[in-house]
Amino acid sequence: MHLHIAKWGNSLALRLPAVFLRTFAIKEGDRVQVNITVDGSINIRAAKWDRKAFADELKIVRDEMPMGQSVIEELRRGGRY
Repeated sequence: MHLHIAKWGNSLALRLPAVFLRTFAIKEGDRVQVNITVDGSINIRAAKWDRKAFADELKIVRDEMPMGQSVIEELRRGGRY
């Protein structure tokens, strides 16, 4: 199969056919890992889940959350949610 390189903003993009995406369960927003091999070919694969990167992102999100009052004490006093 031959694919075309197209302009996307200031970059160039390679559009992958939907059948490839369905076959490899890749969807919009997923990360992929791209390598260039010694013979010059391009290897694209779904990126493995990176536990450290996830923990780093989680820390950023938690730091951005406003700290509220804990509801635990209210639940212990019989409050209902």
